Formats: sequence, C-alpha cells, structure tokens
Amino acid sequence: MLRHLVFDVNETLLDVAALDPLFERLFGDRESRVEWFLTLEEGWLTATIVDNFQPFGELAKAALVMVGHRRGVTVSEAQCQELVDGMKCLPAHPDVRQALDQLRGEGFCLSALSNGSLQAVRHQLESADLANSFDAVLSVEEVKRYKPAPEPYRMVAERHGIGLDEMMMVAAHAWDITGAAVAGCRTAFIARPGKVLNPAGSQPDLHSSDLQEFAAQVTAWRQH
Repeated sequence: MLRHLVFDVNETLLDVAALDPLFERLFGDRESRVEWFLTLEEGWLTATIVDNFQPFGELAKAALVMVGHRRGVTVSEAQCQELVDGMKCLPAHPDVRQALDQLRGEGFCLSALSNGSLQAVRHQLESADLANSFDAVLSVEEVKRYKPAPEPYRMVAERHGIGLDEMMMVAAHAWDITGAAVAGCRTAFIARPGKVLNPAGSQPDLHSSDLQEFAAQVTAWRQH
C-alpha cells in the first residue's frame, strides 16, 4: 500500500506569484516572472545535462539578469538579492496546510524535495508555517543533480529505505512528473494556474486541481 508522498516545493506548495510586485517594478509586467522561471528551469536543466552543478540561488540570479538583457533592463546585484530573499518567504497556496494535515492524519509519510538548497527550503517551509508538516525535508544539492534527473528521486527512496514504486511524487511541473515516472515513481500532477501536462511526456497516476482534491483522491486510490 502506498504510504510515502514526496512534494515539490516551489509552485506546488508555495505561491511564486507573490514575487510579481518585484517583476512589475523591474519590467513593467507580471508575465516576466513566468519568463524568469522558465529561464531558471533552462539553467538547471543545462547544469544537469553538462554535469556542472551550480547553486540554485546563483542560477536564479543569472536567470533574472538574462530576462533583463532580453528586455533591455540592467538588473543590479541588489535586485538579484531581493529576488533570492523573496523566494525564501513565499506563502503557501491556501489549500496546502489543511491537505497536508489531512494526509498525515491518514497515515502518509510526507517528504519535501526541492531543487533549492537545503538551507533555503527549510527557511521557506518555516516562513510558510509548514515546517512541522513533513517527516523529511530534502534537497537535490545532496546528489548535485537537479530534478528531473533520476538521482534526486533515488535519494528519497534510499533515505526512507523503500523502492521507488513505493513513493508518489506530487508536483505542478510536467518535467517533474516525467522525471519521477521514468525513475520508477508513482506520480500526481497538481494543476496550479498556468501549469499543464506535456502530452508527449509521462502521464500521472493522479491529476488534481489542488492539494485538497489530491488528498481525497490519493486516500481513495491507495485502497484499490
């Protein structure tokens, strides 16, 4: 019976849209935040493919500078640091806390797995009042490979002494779903605003509009 649930952090649990005021100040529109996150994803995927791990914070800053170059805006180091500091204080989506409490009450073991540094993700969860919601908090920096490479998912399974097929990766990113599925995990997609599945990628075992719907689905699903 499925017992271990592993949650992505940024966008899945925490609302990155809280950074919109910074992007509006810098570039005049909030859509630049989406451009920045896609550029950040490109950065960590490249770092993983070429086997040149770089800290998440540095990649986040570099992505902001790249967006500035595209838009003809010079981004200062202070503005980069404001972004990194803002990432550490993101609020949880409104559905998160109640859903996590419900899942723990159902006997699930909950882990958080982030592409951010361990220090940063612990700060994030503390700031969002979620620090006590997880049995384990893990970062890809331990294996120096970003999701969706297989090593982070394997690390979680090894940490808990379980098989990959005994855990479910819960994420709002199609690439995370595909990475976890190829590694051998069960998967659940959370359809946060603007997030869609890749029709050419792996399809999840569960598809939920938010974490409260997911909590109900996975509780019923594991009984079959």
